[in-house]
Amino acid sequence: MATAKMESVGAVAMGISKQNGQLRGLSSQSGPSVQSNPFARVSTGGQKPAADSQEGPGIRFGEDWKKSLQLPPKDNRMKTSDVTATKGNEFEDYCLKRELLMGIFEMGWEKPSPVQEESIPIALSGRDILARAKNGTGKSGAYLIPMLERIDLKKDYIQALVMVPTRELALQVSQISIQLSKHLGGVKVMATTGGTNLRDDIMRLDEIVHVVIATPGRILDLIKKGVAKVDKVQIMVMDEADKLLSQDFVVLIEDIISFLAKNRQILLYSATFPVTVQKFMAKYLKKPYEINLMEELTLKGITQYYAYVTERQKVHCLNTLFSRLQINQSIIFCNSTQRVELLAKKITQLGYSCFYIHAKMMQEYRNRVFHDFRNGLCRNLVCTDLFTRGIDIQAVNVVINFDFPKNAETYLHRIGRSGRFGHLGLAINLITAEDRFNLKAIEDQLVTDIKPIPSSIDKSLYVAEFHSANDEAEEQETPEEP
Repeated sequence: MATAKMESVGAVAMGISKQNGQLRGLSSQSGPSVQSNPFARVSTGGQKPAADSQEGPGIRFGEDWKKSLQLPPKDNRMKTSDVTATKGNEFEDYCLKRELLMGIFEMGWEKPSPVQEESIPIALSGRDILARAKNGTGKSGAYLIPMLERIDLKKDYIQALVMVPTRELALQVSQISIQLSKHLGGVKVMATTGGTNLRDDIMRLDEIVHVVIATPGRILDLIKKGVAKVDKVQIMVMDEADKLLSQDFVVLIEDIISFLAKNRQILLYSATFPVTVQKFMAKYLKKPYEINLMEELTLKGITQYYAYVTERQKVHCLNTLFSRLQINQSIIFCNSTQRVELLAKKITQLGYSCFYIHAKMMQEYRNRVFHDFRNGLCRNLVCTDLFTRGIDIQAVNVVINFDFPKNAETYLHRIGRSGRFGHLGLAINLITAEDRFNLKAIEDQLVTDIKPIPSSIDKSLYVAEFHSANDEAEEQETPEEP
């Protein structure tokens, strides 16, 4: 019975059968057709053959080395001071390998963001870091760039370990690593997560691996089996550190650290740091360099609204939003897996394209949904909080809380799925009578303003083509005080 249920979930989630309605109604939603975002900073393809990434006569280092780069289309959208309020540094200022610089520029990263400026030189020096920065401001690059710079290809063992709380985030970070390192001449990156074949991971680790990106349970299993040898790891990164140090993972994390060398470097990155992080820092970090770019908690580019509805009015309200908003892609959050599946079915019945994803689905279906949604094959994704952590899909310009979250931390991570890397986005919350106290509490805790939804929402608040060059110039002329 459980198997039949899972097969049903897979068919809907994958969206490959026209009979299930997943691919129906693409033209009925207002706004342009879904685009595979040209500005997305992660390729979802596999790793290039080693021949493509070897050093050799193909790379010519002269004054014009940048002219040979295969740059993505330039992103001319307006950016907020969350990513533009920098000291004016360039990536070349950090004395990085030329091959790594090539990978950085081919990702479309032109200049370091504030968290990258603060983090890269300190991480290169070997010092522990505790970094707090907003969602979507370049934290992945802040640790991957110095980490890859320090990989020694002459050494055939694991030198860096990146811990993440979700399988999707592990895949995303590994793809960024592969893209950044493609000119470095043979950096071997491996992602290992639960829900996949353990034998495949064991066979992969029998070969050379320099960087492992993993969820805690799987890597600990491989370490205890003696397959993943981490005693020579120089750098351990914890992305979404607050989640990794929650009661769900902290015992596993401490167990993993016990297998590392005593002189390892630990880098912690997150948008929120509860007390658990302070305890961990005191126990395991040595005189860490603290970075705090969170004078305010919410992203400047996200406009937040609430609509006061009854439970029975929610689907009708969502239908109205779909018809009136110019959505490129949207992520819709529910508070349970059952409600995710029910809502995805309702949205499909209304005639809109819709995928869904949650933790109880088979991993192959989760991977397929994540890959296809990121590539723009579907406009709307319904999900649980599985998708709140670090997932970077630049085409998402609208986040809808169909069910309002219980706490400020979850709310902050949810709305941070839009407005990525300083761009503009919209967060809309459907509020019932039971939610009104939570709404007030979250506004107070985040010191933010969630406004009643107007009858008409200005497209310049969340639609890229409505951002004028003048707006961008004004934003750059009046940066926030550091």
